[in-house]
Amino acid sequence: MILSDRTINRLLAEGQLAVDPLTPEQMQPASIDLRLGTHFLKIKENQVGYVSLDEEMEYESFESGSVIIPPHSFLLATTVETIRLPDNLTAFVEGRSSIGRIGLFIQNAGWVDPGFEGQITLELYNANRLPIKLISGWRICQLVIAEMDHEAERPYRGKYQGQRNATGSRIYLDAERRTATE
Repeated sequence: MILSDRTINRLLAEGQLAVDPLTPEQMQPASIDLRLGTHFLKIKENQVGYVSLDEEMEYESFESGSVIIPPHSFLLATTVETIRLPDNLTAFVEGRSSIGRIGLFIQNAGWVDPGFEGQITLELYNANRLPIKLISGWRICQLVIAEMDHEAERPYRGKYQGQRNATGSRIYLDAERRTATE
């Protein structure tokens, strides 16, 4: 069941759910708008010959109050807000319709597991033929929160727990890699 603004506000007030910082303007009928942070990561595409699942990726990290994403380019960004989900709630990150209408695709793999705590890393892709300028602090995506039928037996405690700033892929740490190399 997707939570209403009424339920979200109650859970925030009770401390069961955390979204910090949060302004009243960010509350929507069935979601919370999240804002673009100031930390970004870009793959060092001129220094790396390919992207591999079994090797740590090299990124260029930068801080800025605004960023221009060239056409058909990919960039990692972060939200201003840090969130904390209890073990019985999950969330979806969806791009805002107004942002999608200018050709910017926003993901975070679309899912936030129960028990996650940290800032959300956003995967941004400019599908447009023109550069897109983004300004930090603007509402960029929505956090849609859903209640699970039961508390998770194995809530999230993974490799992105507690992340701050845009965080690059850590797929090279996955169990599949360890098993394949043993």
